[in-house]
Amino acid sequence: MMWLKFTRLTANVNLQISHYGNLTTLRPSIRSVYQGSSHLDTRTHRIRPLCCSSPLLAGHASITLTMGLQPRRTITTDRPSWYESVADSTPVYLTEQLLVSTQQMTGLPWWASIMCTTLALRTAITLPLGIYQSIIIAKVEALQKEIAVLARQLRFEISVKAKEKGWSEKTCRFHFKKNLKRIVSELYVRDNCHPFKASLLIWVQLPMWVCLSLALRNLSLGMGHVPLSSDAGLATGGALWFPDLTLPDSTWIMPVSLGLINLLITEIFALRQLEPSKFQKYVTNFIRGISLVMIPIAATVPSSMALYWLSSSCVGLAHNLLLRSPRFRGVCRIPPTRSDSETPYKDIAAAFVAKYIK
Repeated sequence: MMWLKFTRLTANVNLQISHYGNLTTLRPSIRSVYQGSSHLDTRTHRIRPLCCSSPLLAGHASITLTMGLQPRRTITTDRPSWYESVADSTPVYLTEQLLVSTQQMTGLPWWASIMCTTLALRTAITLPLGIYQSIIIAKVEALQKEIAVLARQLRFEISVKAKEKGWSEKTCRFHFKKNLKRIVSELYVRDNCHPFKASLLIWVQLPMWVCLSLALRNLSLGMGHVPLSSDAGLATGGALWFPDLTLPDSTWIMPVSLGLINLLITEIFALRQLEPSKFQKYVTNFIRGISLVMIPIAATVPSSMALYWLSSSCVGLAHNLLLRSPRFRGVCRIPPTRSDSETPYKDIAAAFVAKYIK
């Protein structure tokens, strides 16, 4: 018996006929391409196909060729993930330029440049928004007495109307809630203090935090859009126990410090709530959990990102304490609230000791 081996390259082509008035065109389109080796049996005179990979398209990760009786697969293209898309976005690119330009203009080492940039951005952007948030919260709190008075008056009017028209209790509740919602909305419009405006700080601070984190990640891993010289890169821009900002902090000093400061900020916020609701308790516990989860995450990212997170949390803690100062609140014309105190820092320390130490 004698075997003869030969190869064949086969391409399936579709012809699409298009009509444009009196003009007819043919458009060929390749459906699939496959190459296979075949053996000719001289005794039976039959060709037996074998499966093999194409040397023409070998090494292409997105193309799969199938031969013989196996089903053919279509050619697919790989798309970047949402994380890669965000990391390569224009805001992150602009943030990279900001970080590199600041470091080159100031001449500071990278660790000091990251800390100074964080302080400048948070003071120039998030501190004014924090003041605005405090004003909105104070105005909403001041409206609670007026809302309580109007609610009692509305309840009386609803009860009188119910006796005249014979409303049921369910109908009374419906009209009470409907009219109270309208009254509260009018009060918010009158004083320009809708509670949703208090969340403006989060909607600005969170994207800024993401952009700076991804920009430092790109620069640390050599994936940035802005070129860095070898002698002025993040690999030599560290200090103390983190000389290389492109590597994680193996001592866990910055990750643990980050978690402790975030927990301290959360507890200071919780101590300010005189009568927290169930929802506020859930939010506080959720933030506590996030603060703990950030510790192992900060230990796995480059030290530049952990340094930025730690610097941002320290500045946030300083801003929260500053917003408690009666003198600063008076300068910013923040309306007084029930939780205001002439000695806020002593009160915080005493409440902290009474809750967690004694």
